[in-house]
Amino acid sequence: MAADSWPFMTRVNDLGGDIKGGGKSSAAADKVVEEIRAKGGKAVANYDSVEDGEKLIQTALDAFGKIDLIHRVHLRGAFMVTRAAWNHMKNQKFGRIIMTASTAGIYGNFGQANYSAAKLGLYGLANTLAIEGRKYNIHCNTIAPTAGSRLTQSVMPPDLVESMKPEYVAPLVLWLCHEQCKENGGLFEVLRWERSQGHIVRHKNQRMTPEAVRDHWDNICDFTDAAKPVSIQEGLQMVVEVLSKVDSEGGVSGNPTASAASASVSSGINPREAVGQKLPPTSFSFSHTQCIIYALGVGMSTKDPDHLRFLYEGHEDFSCLPTFGVIPSQAAMMDGGLASVPGLNIDFTRVLHGEQYLELYKPLPTSGTLTSQATVADVLDKGSGAVILLDVNTYSGDELVCYNQWSVFVVGAGGFGGKRTSDRAKALVPPPNRAPDAVVTDSTTRDQAALYRLSGDWNPLHIDPSFAAMGGFKAPILHGLCSFGFAARHVLKQYANNDPSRFKAIKVRFVKPVLPGQSLQTEMWKEGNRIHIQCKVKETDAVVLSGAYVDLHGAAEASPENLTQGGGLQSELVFAEIGRRIKDLGSELVKKVNAVFGWEITKNGKTAAQWTIDLKSGTGSLHKGPYSGKADVTFTVSDEDFMEVVQGKLNPQKAFFAGKLKVRGNIMMSQKLEVILKDYAKL
Repeated sequence: MAADSWPFMTRVNDLGGDIKGGGKSSAAADKVVEEIRAKGGKAVANYDSVEDGEKLIQTALDAFGKIDLIHRVHLRGAFMVTRAAWNHMKNQKFGRIIMTASTAGIYGNFGQANYSAAKLGLYGLANTLAIEGRKYNIHCNTIAPTAGSRLTQSVMPPDLVESMKPEYVAPLVLWLCHEQCKENGGLFEVLRWERSQGHIVRHKNQRMTPEAVRDHWDNICDFTDAAKPVSIQEGLQMVVEVLSKVDSEGGVSGNPTASAASASVSSGINPREAVGQKLPPTSFSFSHTQCIIYALGVGMSTKDPDHLRFLYEGHEDFSCLPTFGVIPSQAAMMDGGLASVPGLNIDFTRVLHGEQYLELYKPLPTSGTLTSQATVADVLDKGSGAVILLDVNTYSGDELVCYNQWSVFVVGAGGFGGKRTSDRAKALVPPPNRAPDAVVTDSTTRDQAALYRLSGDWNPLHIDPSFAAMGGFKAPILHGLCSFGFAARHVLKQYANNDPSRFKAIKVRFVKPVLPGQSLQTEMWKEGNRIHIQCKVKETDAVVLSGAYVDLHGAAEASPENLTQGGGLQSELVFAEIGRRIKDLGSELVKKVNAVFGWEITKNGKTAAQWTIDLKSGTGSLHKGPYSGKADVTFTVSDEDFMEVVQGKLNPQKAFFAGKLKVRGNIMMSQKLEVILKDYAKL
């Protein structure tokens, strides 16, 4: 079935009105008819309103004697036209109906209640027609394309309009109309409510064909690993990401016909002028107060005694969280410094924070004055947008303290003929292809964004519901750098015993927003001193940080942390399960046990791990590493013997008398261990 063997007979209806619905012209419909006829097809133009459905259908009947394609009309027009065509389709035992809905109907959009209702009404109408028409071989499907057109050319950047021309939607429509297509009752955005990963059928300097859609239909409709966009902005952002991805693979050009020179002028970006430009230096003075506010902003709490060293200025080990290093550098972004850079004439309302890299050269001070110097490291052309790399070095006096690389994506600013990649960009790294070595889940609070913004990011998107609604969000969203801070401290606790001197660097890509009150789940894979991480929203399983990692400085050879990771302790599994049960049933356990147990797990005669089970205070907790409080009883046992005891293969009393289990403190408390180990530790 070659591309030129699709014998369609098409009735083209277009009033030719302006974007406000006024006026009338035959030019638009006539142009489409000419294009169809030039390709060997048959077409006839109609200039009536869609409310005159009978007239539209009669034009098609007079020209062709039957009905093949109905499309692109609003609710009443679609109803009128479909009703006029329905009996003819039933009589001929064949019909293909395409309703054109909108992402505004699928997700809703601020200020478009009437339009959204009409467009979603089309989908409801289409579903019913699909059911009623099935026995007559009448199939009805709905498309909701985001496409460049007369309606969108004034609100979308020219490069984005060029990247989403109607020609890229037409092959799907042609296939859905074909007699061999059995799809019925589908919604295509050009995907669905639950969005499949799809299949790329568009390639550079090649025209798209309905055959390509047909041949990859199974892939297009494969909902394995499906995404679930929740807003029109998220849906559009996905489109932009796909265009950028395909472009990077050499598959598609965002604007293949535009010359680099003209595109550069129209986009307002000139890399030759911008790259290497230094922004005005910024100064950041702070005290322990800012360090504590930041720690609270990224979820630290006095409920966890291990957090006190970051929350209490009187603590003997009071420290600043490593990721506080982004705060002194953010002034380069927040204070409008980029606006002063020659060659970067951009719309800052279209700027998205794409990626972040932070590297520390020494632990951050808890007070003082830091000076930051920012430089435009590179500007990349991603077709659908531009990426600006901003390098920021932060100094304490003359000493370099930390380095940040901000990667920001400017939607619609691509197509200026620049390069796509840069050796100056800090690369993302995918996690290993195995189950995570550790998973930590933390709940954010409803006020998390309100608290984090006190560290200097005053964007109203994170606090003002009406401003968030204008951006297409149902509520203010959490700062990406807040999620960044959560993930980093999860790694710091899991693999560095909350020692900030162990922290070296972190790199992340921001994927999706988080709503305050949702839970962040950090998955971790340890490979040497690099901890690969992926952060998700627990409630939706949506990935929010990807391609991410934390690099740690190596610990001393005999340290418990190093032995734990190198030795592969089996007891880790038991304590992990105990920790999960304490989180779920902590209050009940505290009532039953009311004690604090310390554990020293040995391997090859050396202490390999330390654990504390606190079932005396609050709702209970589990701590790994040295404990600042006092345990009621402490047990020392090898990893192997611990597992024998837990699995019931070794009697604890026999282990004690044999010298395999050593006890310090109130030995009578050991009787309560059965409640923890026997009832709650599932291997």
